[in-house]
Amino acid sequence: MNEMICGKNSVLEALKGGRAVSRVFLAQGIDRAFVRQVIELCREKGVPYLKIPRPQLEKLAGADNRGVAAEIAAAEYVETADILRAAKEKGEPPLLLILAEVEDPHNLGAVMRTALCAGAHGIIIPKRRSATLNQTVAKVSAGAVEHLPVARVANLVAAVAELQEAGLWVVAADMRGAPLWEVDLTGPLAIVLGGEGAGIAPLLLSKCDFKASIPMRGPLSSLNVSAAAAVFLYEAARRRRG
Repeated sequence: MNEMICGKNSVLEALKGGRAVSRVFLAQGIDRAFVRQVIELCREKGVPYLKIPRPQLEKLAGADNRGVAAEIAAAEYVETADILRAAKEKGEPPLLLILAEVEDPHNLGAVMRTALCAGAHGIIIPKRRSATLNQTVAKVSAGAVEHLPVARVANLVAAVAELQEAGLWVVAADMRGAPLWEVDLTGPLAIVLGGEGAGIAPLLLSKCDFKASIPMRGPLSSLNVSAAAAVFLYEAARRRRG
């Protein structure tokens, strides 16, 4: 169960106070002035919000929700620059993951656990169409959520451009790319992995510097995103050991 806070005052204070709010849910038909106030705060803080039927809100937050609920993140989000700074302080070339629309919290938690163990410096996720740092992610990550920084950005294409400007190469996990072992993974690097369904959006894919594939044997054509992350990260870790 995700941690939820309910009620007008509680949600407003959470937004004003800078708590790590993942998203806000508003029941359809509640006071318009309050809705406008919440939406203004969400836009100011960069917090996604959804207007949903009251029965759906009751399923998410219980019957005593008073028309509004906020999902609280299990850990604070950081900025992309914070991840790059952490890598620099360790004297290591940055190694990041960019997760494009990974919406299953179990997958996000599993990726976080692997990323921490493989030595990645952080993960970037989009604010929309992505799992958030909720309690399920925290549990599946086996504690990684407490140690691995996650940046939540409005636009992944812009995030890629920011990383490239900072000197990172961006590689997309794509079945049409060169075999993974033929690709240089030793320098400053961000690895883009697609979500459970649509994969990497064409525009985002076009902005990556190159593509790499995991050679597959047998009748299946792809791996689960957490398994693919493990293959890429540990191949990068192996190369970086020299």
